[in-house]
Amino acid sequence: MLEFKTGNINDAALITDIGARSFIESHGKSASETDIRNYVQSKFNIPQLESELADDNSIFQIAYYNQQPAAYSKITLNCPNPNIKEQKVCKMDRLYVLEEYFDKKIGQVLFDLNVEIAKQHQQKGIWLYVWTGNPRALRFYEKQGFKIVGETYFKISDTHSNPNYWMYLEF
Repeated sequence: MLEFKTGNINDAALITDIGARSFIESHGKSASETDIRNYVQSKFNIPQLESELADDNSIFQIAYYNQQPAAYSKITLNCPNPNIKEQKVCKMDRLYVLEEYFDKKIGQVLFDLNVEIAKQHQQKGIWLYVWTGNPRALRFYEKQGFKIVGETYFKISDTHSNPNYWMYLEF
């Protein structure tokens, strides 16, 4: 059974764990082991997540499959992008599903939930970064109707960045 919960500050440790594991699963081979470890330690720690959870423009959703934490998402409301004319758009900062749950279609249901939340907040679209080296994610977002609107680099460390697409879905 699939259940969802809106994340709050009490969920920082859980989100930290899911985020770190999922990032390593999807990006672990994109840079050196040291760079990945340092990135995960700097971005997926309890103080960092507590700060993000305290932001009124950030909305976290946690997915549970058979009562086990399986995924989470984060959208940031009213987050314009220089490659998008519309200003009232949100950013999907994260849609992280643990590999062991890929076949459960949790990502699709979680994505659809985020689109509904964005629309409830009068957002006109949603944009995101996606690593060009993650064909599974690229296919998923293209299937949702996202279009590439630019390219950028996602900084993993001072010496390594991964090429990313900016993708946008207009509602």
